[in-house]
Amino acid sequence: MGALFVGVDGGGTSTRCVVVTESGEVAGRGRAGGANALSVPDPAANLRSALLGALEGLEPARVAGGVFGLAGAARAAEPAERAWREAGLAGRPVVVADVLVAFTGATAEPDGAVLVAGTGAIGARIRDRRVVRRADGLGWLLGDEGSGVWLGRRAAAAALNAIDGRGGPTVLVARVAEAVLGPGTAGEDDGPALARALVAAVYARVAESGPAWLGTLAPVVDAAAREGDEVARGVVAEAARRLCRTARVVVGEGPRERRAQRGGGPLVLAGSLLTEPTELAHLVRAELGRRAVLVRARDGAAGAAALAVRAAFPGDPRAAEAHRALIRQGGA
Repeated sequence: MGALFVGVDGGGTSTRCVVVTESGEVAGRGRAGGANALSVPDPAANLRSALLGALEGLEPARVAGGVFGLAGAARAAEPAERAWREAGLAGRPVVVADVLVAFTGATAEPDGAVLVAGTGAIGARIRDRRVVRRADGLGWLLGDEGSGVWLGRRAAAAALNAIDGRGGPTVLVARVAEAVLGPGTAGEDDGPALARALVAAVYARVAESGPAWLGTLAPVVDAAAREGDEVARGVVAEAARRLCRTARVVVGEGPRERRAQRGGGPLVLAGSLLTEPTELAHLVRAELGRRAVLVRARDGAAGAAALAVRAAFPGDPRAAEAHRALIRQGGA
């Protein structure tokens, strides 16, 4: 029986794992909670759970290598190696940036760029399947502009601003209150009481589940924007502007670079906010589609597995074909 290779894509909300053969056939899949060390309390536990799910029914001794795509690759090495050992696997995995596996999961091209907007947000320039430049990806407190957490935080703030008069009226008052406190909690005469309840609940949820929880409010503001709420539309439009600014930096249109220096290759759009039919995705695609060839991300775990196969068989045309096969299966 041939060797197997592991690919893992650990995001802020979920972790995906695939086990593949040398030819790129998927032999197993696993999924668990998020694995971002900045926003998840125990990323190693979720990595281990995804690994074990993908390895179910397979012989761990056949695993010849693996690649983990994780945010903050240097910081993520320890939980990745611990999960690998606890899953009964020999050796250690290679840990790379999550943006790299988002790129390789969508295209077999060696060069290009990637823009991610999910729980977090980051842009990267890719050359020879290596990250050579980054923009943002600074975490929820200092950056991740246009991300789900960024949107959720601003949705909650817009609701509170509307309650105390600092902002305009918006359906986000009722929508955020329902999402955070439950149905029927936004009455007409309880503004101050509602504001206190919202503040207490939001802080409690973040303390309990980490800042990634704020991302659960992103669909609320996006839906309100699609319905025409002016405040929500402003929040989503600002998110789109910030994401497009990040993208322009990594495709070579930043303030320090000339257009003539722009590298080739596609711009991969990754993360649920850009791959699902959101209002944010519509705005971002409309702007960036004039500047680059856009490719929708598929399965980052398959992209990580493709890197593992390529590392095991460098320069082998069969590894390139396995990579293309994994991209074709990425939506499965």
